Formats: sequence, C-alpha cells, structure tokens
Amino acid sequence: MSEPVVSILMPFHGACPTLCSSVSSVLAQSYQEWELILVDDGGHDDVAAQAPISVQVSARASAQAFAENDSRIRYVKTQGGQGAAVARNQGLEHAQGRYIAFLDADDRWHPSKLERQLALMVQTGAALSHTAYERQLPNGQVLARVPARARLSYDDMLGPNLMGCLTVMYDRERLGTQPMPNLPLQHDYALWLRLLRLGGDAVGVDDALAYYRVSPGSLSSNKRHAIRDIWRVWSREENLPFWHCAAALWRYGWYSLRYRVLNKPEA
Repeated sequence: MSEPVVSILMPFHGACPTLCSSVSSVLAQSYQEWELILVDDGGHDDVAAQAPISVQVSARASAQAFAENDSRIRYVKTQGGQGAAVARNQGLEHAQGRYIAFLDADDRWHPSKLERQLALMVQTGAALSHTAYERQLPNGQVLARVPARARLSYDDMLGPNLMGCLTVMYDRERLGTQPMPNLPLQHDYALWLRLLRLGGDAVGVDDALAYYRVSPGSLSSNKRHAIRDIWRVWSREENLPFWHCAAALWRYGWYSLRYRVLNKPEA
C-alpha cells in the first residue's frame, strides 16, 4: 500500500454495536487514499447485546477482522480504560498520513466527506477544516443540524466549541503532530484552540457531511462537568486571564441557550 494521505483515528471501548457502521462509512468514501487506525481502549470483549442476533459480534473481533481484510486498516490495542484523549493520542503515534481526521466508533461520515474537505483545504491553503454535521438519535431521527462557518478564527472559538470532533481535519505538515490534552472532557476543544493559534483560521464546508449519534446519558451530555473542563481549557491550557474566561463563558452560555433551548445555533 502506498503511503496514505489521510490518517483517521477511531477509538472504541468494549462492546460497540455501531463500530461496523462507522468503519463502513470510511470504506464508502469517494476519496480512498486513507488509513484507518482502530484504537482498542479496552473494556469487556463481550457481544453487543443491543444488536440483532445475526450481528452480535464483539467490537474487538470486528476491528481485528477489518484490519486483516484491508491493508489500509490497522488495529492498535492500548492498556485500556484511559479515556478517549489517550486512545486517540496512541493512535496518532501510528499515523502515517499528512492529514489527521477523527471519527468515533458510534458516528458516521457522508461518502464525499474526505474528498470535499480536502479539496477545500487545498483550494484555500488552510491547515485546519471542519464541516457541518447532524445530531441524530440511534434510530436515525435528526435532532439538529450544526452548521460550519466558512471561516472560523481563534476568537470565534473562545466560547462554544463550533467544530465537531467527527468533522475536523488538520494538516500536520503545517501544524506538526499535535496530541490532545489528557482531559476527561473538552480535550478535542483544547486541541482546536491550539491548532487555531498555530495555523490561523479554520475553513468549513457548510453541508452536513457527518452524523453524530446522540446517546442518552452520554459523557458529553453532563453540562456541569463540561463547564468545569471548558473553564480549565481557557484558564490552564490557554492561560487566559479571569475576565477573558468569564467573557468566553458568557458566550458559551448564550450559544447553549440558542442551540439547546431555542434550537437556533449561530451561523
């Protein structure tokens, strides 16, 4: 296999009935010069009880089978239970591509996602990009469409996280290999801020080219912990003064009100 252009990091933990769907959305990409690194973050290697009996196969066995059948897919086993940031960073250590992209094992991509995103980055010379995406229930019902701005600056991001992790791609030839800070929450947001500081504005494709699966009780839905960690990003990772953090928190709260309550996210 020739050296891949895009390295896709996909951590998974324990039994994951959606892994096959997520991997299949990568296999279906119109742009095919990629590698997919499946990072096994441990957990019980039991069957996915939620899945139909005909597809009750453990995530670990599925990941290993994908890797055996396609040379572009690699299976990486971690010590387990260290969280998504550590799992992604361990996958990053194995990445060979110029561009780094992220997709979790319960999310999916539109078939043209990589092709359109790469074309925009080449056209604009941007080192960081993202796309719009849909938030969906497990049954496929669309809860919301999250837009992508044509240009997104560091200052724009001091408030809400306007780039979904499943949509982001960065050029490590320009920005270097950048691991995520080891935070329980907001590790992706902390990385986006660092990349924006290093490489300037991000560009966006304002079409929903990714699909985020919303699970009740998920870690990211705990708003109190999210606010604690996002403040930590501003104050410790970005070293912002208190007043700057307070202003960012106000913008975060206002966006959350519009998006979560009024369902009117800022464009």
